Amino acid sequence: ESIRSNRWLALFGDTLLHPRLWHLNRHSAAGGVAVGLFCGLIPGPLQMLGAAILSVILRVNLPLALFTTLYTNPLTIVPLYFVAYQIGRLVLPGPHAPFVAPPDWADQGLSVWVGQIVDWMAGLGKPLALGLGVLASTLAVLGYVAVRAAWRLYLIRAWRRRSLRRRH
Repeated sequence: ESIRSNRWLALFGDTLLHPRLWHLNRHSAAGGVAVGLFCGLIPGPLQMLGAAILSVILRVNLPLALFTTLYTNPLTIVPLYFVAYQIGRLVLPGPHAPFVAPPDWADQGLSVWVGQIVDWMAGLGKPLALGLGVLASTLAVLGYVAVRAAWRLYLIRAWRRRSLRRRH
């Protein structure tokens, strides 16, 4: 009801009320983690928006996708972008500019910082862009497979425990 009564969310109608966005099962959980891992590498503050849009389109668990984007934070973003840049350098032949750290948010406004991030990313060019795509896709696939495998292991253990209880 709170979604229906919210003036900003009401225009999405029943789209946000689809059961697969809110229920946890092996498909929606694995998809939510994959979407979150993929969108976590979106530059700037657009990660959760990207995860929300992809979750609605792919009908995967929305809260889990949003939560999973939090693996990127001020402590992890530079190492992740460095790895993405190195992946891009491996994939693209030729000389490339050296990796430099992104601009600090500090006390500046969001619009100034976003402009600086865009300039920083443009300076790193194609290796960073390609590396981000490859890294995001790889993390998404690995996250999907890991959640499916963990869910499967949990079910196998539960079935075995249930079987043992029935025997005794």
